[in-house]
Amino acid sequence: MKDSNPATEPIGQNLIKLISNLCFSVFVFSVLIFTVIAITYQPPDPWLESAPALTKLFTESENATFQTDNSIINTGEDLASVLPPAASPNATATPITEAAIEKIENQITNSTLPQPDCEKVGFVNCSDPHVLIAVEKFNLKVFKSIAFLEYQTPVNGSKPDECDVAWRFRNKKEKSWRKYRDFRRFRFDVGENCTYKVVHSGGWHSGLNARRPRSRINATRAGGNPKVAPQIRDDEINDTIPSLGSEMNFRKGKYLYYSRGGDYCKGMNHYMWSFLCGLGEAMYLNRTFVMDLSMCLAATYNPSNKDEEGKDFRYYFDFEHLKETASVVEEGEFLRDWKKWNRSHKRKVPVKKVVSHKLTPLQLKKDKSTIIWRQFDAPEPENYWYRVCEGQAAKYIQRPWHALWKSKRLMNIVSEISGRMDWDFDAVHVVRGGKAQNKELWPHLDSDTSPDALLEKLKGMIQPWRNLYIATNEPYYNYFDKLRSNFKIHLLDDYKELWGNTSEWYNETSLLNDGKPVEFDGYMRVAVDTEVFYRAKTRVETFYNLTKDCKDGVNTC
Repeated sequence: MKDSNPATEPIGQNLIKLISNLCFSVFVFSVLIFTVIAITYQPPDPWLESAPALTKLFTESENATFQTDNSIINTGEDLASVLPPAASPNATATPITEAAIEKIENQITNSTLPQPDCEKVGFVNCSDPHVLIAVEKFNLKVFKSIAFLEYQTPVNGSKPDECDVAWRFRNKKEKSWRKYRDFRRFRFDVGENCTYKVVHSGGWHSGLNARRPRSRINATRAGGNPKVAPQIRDDEINDTIPSLGSEMNFRKGKYLYYSRGGDYCKGMNHYMWSFLCGLGEAMYLNRTFVMDLSMCLAATYNPSNKDEEGKDFRYYFDFEHLKETASVVEEGEFLRDWKKWNRSHKRKVPVKKVVSHKLTPLQLKKDKSTIIWRQFDAPEPENYWYRVCEGQAAKYIQRPWHALWKSKRLMNIVSEISGRMDWDFDAVHVVRGGKAQNKELWPHLDSDTSPDALLEKLKGMIQPWRNLYIATNEPYYNYFDKLRSNFKIHLLDDYKELWGNTSEWYNETSLLNDGKPVEFDGYMRVAVDTEVFYRAKTRVETFYNLTKDCKDGVNTC
């Protein structure tokens, strides 16, 4: 009988111990990694948590400079899922419903007022409440995408069987509280017991007799051309610059002042991301944000392909809404009052100068200085405003997207274009421009958006002879002519008179620019295209609908 080798037992035991130690080491190492991640993880901006697509749009960066597609521009009113209740009193407007109309109709029927003898009248009595009820019912049936908010009493049209009616409305796809105005001419048929039926409705703004006179501005005082139509102001827009008032009001205030940084003249998505960082920090610190209304529009939006300074914030964004939702002061007013106080008082205004974005909002929370002055003098990308909201600050600074809406002047153009198509249209977003020429990143985009390819694709998506709005960066107007054989084509340039020198937009923006004309620039075109596209019943996108190329280039889908 052979003796067993005594060396074999320790080897087996050692192997088991080695495996056990290895497993335990892996476990400890995994716990360590998990702990590090848990400590250093920075959650995304909570305002964008429920909108991952927009998070990607605004946070994708290369070398800390935004490289985004500017063919679609989103602002606060487009983020429906993350908007808090509107702060404006206008938000209380309740849409008119069928139930509300029936209630009023029953009250009129059951009233003791004498009923008119319709057979003897021989024409439509536009002041009869039944006329308005007929119009309200007609509108609810025909314009299902519109929320009707209030009506004016009908007035006589041009013929005995016509009445002109005005109302205020908003599109159901627009989540803001803003109201728009339409007035149309209706023709009626009168039945038994003075029952009115609408037999014909005019188009957008056809009821001229119901158009309310609007406040006129002296053209010569505004530096206008006497050959240009009288200047008319939208009374619902109040984007005047607020004043701080007395010196004591200035001294009692608390301000957050951002000096101009590297964000100046960057793309509009970059601007919004940085601006809302500063505004979010001001809200966190419970301070008034000092804002510069003078903007620089990046070269990508200008035909000259050059950056253009001196653009007014109010051309692009709704300053009235911003004033209602956040505490802001215009930089010029602020600097004047600051200098005035320092000149007239021995004790200067307390100022805390912050030279690095690395000093976090949390560290400034208890600062008592009247002015916290963030200075962005470092080289790019250290001088970008949005760097303040990175790192630990991302945990408690919320970008107030709800405060930033597109200008109502631009939205009036959107409503005008949509209304002229009777709110019954489809839309396609055709991305071309530089992307179509870049075969390396988008090898099929040019051919997939060619007129022949577009026609074949859209035939299977859009019913023939529908109104089709094309939102595009294609510069050649006649590029889409082939589509006219199947659809009623509408392009932004079909509506040039809406920003021409006799338009309301032209007059109002000139007033903001000391009477000098304002160019309808590339960003404005993109903003209007975006909003008209959003209001379409059927929307066809370039990527995922028209081409298999990825939105951000090869292998990024």
